[in-house]
Amino acid sequence: MSDRFETVVLDSQGLSAWIAQDRGVLAMLQVFHSMAADLVVCANTIVEVTHARANMPRLSWTLSRVKVESVTEQAAKASAELLKQAGLHGHKYAIDATVAEMALRQPGPVAMLTSDVDDMAELCGSRVRLIAV
Repeated sequence: MSDRFETVVLDSQGLSAWIAQDRGVLAMLQVFHSMAADLVVCANTIVEVTHARANMPRLSWTLSRVKVESVTEQAAKASAELLKQAGLHGHKYAIDATVAEMALRQPGPVAMLTSDVDDMAELCGSRVRLIAV
């Protein structure tokens, strides 16, 4: 991973992998830390990763180390427009769209750790470097 990134966005799988202490994700995060990249999650992502068996202390610790971006009315409208432009709709893509919209307005260059490379590519185009987790 020779590229330098100003911002790294974690989608639900990226955040879940960090919480679960996935070795591959932890290694990537170490590289991003060494380049002083900001780690960012969308507020909706917190909802996605929280479930009955979630390690809440570990989630809280992880969230203390990232910037959490709110989903405002303006962001929601911009997310809806991204969906429309990509020809996607419905709840299956709603949270992805808010994560993509948030990633697109971060200081670049931007990378995203995601398990949903295909949908995120539709939403972000080539403006965000997608890294599969």
